[in-house]
Amino acid sequence: MFEKLIDILKANPRKIVFPEGPDPRILEASARLKKDGFLTPVLVGNVDEVKAAAAAGNFDIEGIEIIDPETYPEMDAMVEKMVELRKGKMTAEDCRKNLLKSNYFGTMLVKMGKADALLGGATYSTADTVRPALQLIKTKPGNKIVSSCFIMVRGEEMLAMGDCAINITTDEDQLVEIAIETARTAATFGIDPKVAMLSYSTLGSGAGPDVDKVRNATAKVKELAPDLKIDGELQFDAAVSPVVAKTKCKGSPVAGQANTFIFPEIQSGNIGYKIAQRLGGFDAYGPILQGLNAPINDLSRGCNADEVYTMAIITAALK
Repeated sequence: MFEKLIDILKANPRKIVFPEGPDPRILEASARLKKDGFLTPVLVGNVDEVKAAAAAGNFDIEGIEIIDPETYPEMDAMVEKMVELRKGKMTAEDCRKNLLKSNYFGTMLVKMGKADALLGGATYSTADTVRPALQLIKTKPGNKIVSSCFIMVRGEEMLAMGDCAINITTDEDQLVEIAIETARTAATFGIDPKVAMLSYSTLGSGAGPDVDKVRNATAKVKELAPDLKIDGELQFDAAVSPVVAKTKCKGSPVAGQANTFIFPEIQSGNIGYKIAQRLGGFDAYGPILQGLNAPINDLSRGCNADEVYTMAIITAALK
């Protein structure tokens, strides 16, 4: 999986900013990235503090750029840009105060082209990573929401699942965005997306507003992305079992062979990917944020250095 992403980074040199520069897990991953040479880390934090933490952990960060918001020479320009982006919702004083926080500062480094991507959340909450991204990076043209995707890996098998982490409830149009963005993410990982829009009903076997939502969203995706292999609404067994598919939805381009799964809301999505992880033996990579104007991702606060390293590669390669 990672060979394809690393090839992308080797062909397109990129910088990734880590807002939590002094964190030992960030420093260990950054030292490894420096050694490997295909992705350039940028650390945010007090220079002396970051270097002391690196020395304590015996992490070689020599030559890695460290930027301290307190002494950043272009802070005035950054404040001015943030005031413009917030369109009257924050004063210059408010912006300066927020930019002294590494999550906002790191996000603005991406916005101003000083870095290509951001990976945070080792100590910040998901909300504290996503909020600056929504306020400053904003969603891509045509997108109204940020969604998420997990890439599930078991040996050579890879699946994509969304949205399992961000949108608590969804309407038809949000499901459309989630499906299209998750298919794009899947393709980046080398998955030829066959998208199943999941439900408790298969092509009319059940009825109700929840079924209608999934069915209508599927129809809209087919109009917007006619080349995408997608079907729905599908029960999970019809989506993955060729035997069940022959009985319930013969002739479907997706049923029985789906590899990209769109859940109707977060509750089923979160449960579904964790069942695959804990009982199915899949490794889960994510949540990968989708729909933003720049690649920004959130770590678990319980992450380790290996997870930081892999998520850095994933984040930067999705630019």
